[in-house]
Amino acid sequence: MTIGLLDIFKRNTELEWMYDVDLLEGTSERIKMKQLAIQTCVNMIGRIISQSEFRVKKNKETIKDELYYRLNVRPNKNMSASFFWQTVVYKLIHDNECLIIKSATDDLLIADDFDRVEYGVVEDTFKNVTVKNFTFQRTFTMNDVLYLEFDNENLSKLIDSLFMDYGSLFGRMVEFQKHKNQIRSTVDLETTGAKDPETQRKLQSFIDRMYQAIKEKTFAIIPQQKGFTYTEQAASSGASVDEINKVSNGFLDHVAKALGIPVALIHGEMADVEKATRNMMTFCIDPLLKKIKDESDAKFIDKKEYLAGKRIDIKRVSYSNMFDVATSVDKLRSSGVANGHELRDAIGLEQMDDPILDKFVITKNYQETNELEGGDK
Repeated sequence: MTIGLLDIFKRNTELEWMYDVDLLEGTSERIKMKQLAIQTCVNMIGRIISQSEFRVKKNKETIKDELYYRLNVRPNKNMSASFFWQTVVYKLIHDNECLIIKSATDDLLIADDFDRVEYGVVEDTFKNVTVKNFTFQRTFTMNDVLYLEFDNENLSKLIDSLFMDYGSLFGRMVEFQKHKNQIRSTVDLETTGAKDPETQRKLQSFIDRMYQAIKEKTFAIIPQQKGFTYTEQAASSGASVDEINKVSNGFLDHVAKALGIPVALIHGEMADVEKATRNMMTFCIDPLLKKIKDESDAKFIDKKEYLAGKRIDIKRVSYSNMFDVATSVDKLRSSGVANGHELRDAIGLEQMDDPILDKFVITKNYQETNELEGGDK
């Protein structure tokens, strides 16, 4: 008598010894689409902001001091400036807030955990501030720290609500795709034979090794056994990989829009990339840099210095270089709209101690017609 493997699950007392056969695998793990979408968007924002230069300026002159070094080179003993600001952006967007404290050695440290105590008319305080595996015993006041808020609590709710719909659909489509390409098989066994534990162990070991060979090897050679037949079944149709990618990209698009990132940049599209980059800088990067600048001005510079002209100026990375804007710079300078220092500042160059750059100049072709002189004059 020959029976199929599926018949093993029937209540047949003669086959109870085979209940431990482990050929049917469990359910698949759903790909973490939510984390992937958030990580993709946050990493893009973090990479851009980490390329910014933080300048300490007084009356348009850059001051190269300890604060300048901390903000641009080494905020603390364990982080470079680029990684530091990437981490700040990640925590700011992911946690909707980020706390930066200053240690006794002037290191800038990003808090992993803290308790904020809010007050109405006095400064808020921060207790149990933890950085990695160290918890500060002191209480920090708002004036002692840089506290950034993203002001977008609805973002996490939006992502969670979208994920409930997209995640369920995405997981189902992945299951269908795996089901479509799954190797299905049955093993027919003649039950005439010894059912002692040693025979069962040898049979189980052979089935396990055969299944492993079929699953992992490109070419698997299985020796024929008397009374043992392995048969593969036809797979059913399901969702294609392209359909799965469309669902994943749809969720990514919603997250990007919520953060102000043009969808074209997320997908690496090259059509009209300059316009998309400009929108990214205007609606996503600049607002975040403004938050950092305002908080830095308030905490690193006191009121008296600020009113005297001292500022924190953040020069973000430019999507164009001086050669791309050379014609426009020439027109602005020759028409008298801007002087040399204003133009140098606009394209990210340092100020120079040259009086000619303070002057507004204009070429003759911009003069009124009645002021033009000709001939020998």
